[in-house]
Amino acid sequence: MSLTVVGSVAFDALESPFGKRDRVLGGAATHFGLSASFFTEVNAVGVVGGDFTDAEWEAFRRHHINTADIEVVPDGKTFFWSGRYDYDMNTAHTLDTQLNVFETFDPKLSDRSKGAKLLFLANILPMLQKGVREQCPDARFVAMDTMNFWISSMKDAVIETIKVVDCIIINDAEARQLTDEPSIYKAARAIM
Repeated sequence: MSLTVVGSVAFDALESPFGKRDRVLGGAATHFGLSASFFTEVNAVGVVGGDFTDAEWEAFRRHHINTADIEVVPDGKTFFWSGRYDYDMNTAHTLDTQLNVFETFDPKLSDRSKGAKLLFLANILPMLQKGVREQCPDARFVAMDTMNFWISSMKDAVIETIKVVDCIIINDAEARQLTDEPSIYKAARAIM
């Protein structure tokens, strides 16, 4: 059973008490796709710039991920995120975000990607998530991710997207923010 993931393919720069790395392969579609590739066939949908080299594509090839729906904007730059983690590795402190080609990302799914029975809508604009869901009416199981930024700036759109998926992946702070419930148990019930 194949899976389609739609989201960011990016370059990250990371700092932590354990080390520092510049320009490593990142993005939600990348991480989810690489993980899922151990269990099923993966179709990745995203966008990258002309700075995305063969070395980065090789990570997808090694895991047999279908990248036909990753758009390449030759004169553009790939999405970039820089962050710092302290000893509490659950909290990222964003240092820099450069949307670059991701700013105008409009997911285009091939018939192969649309036909997947599993669909993961990674952390992107909620209206894009909903639009992708509508392109995949035959998906048997659909999960989505979101974040505090979308909840605070586009709460109604997030809620409308939640209505068309089977699973939402958020942390406790996002659940409280989404429902205005201080109790995580009441927040979970409100979301269900």
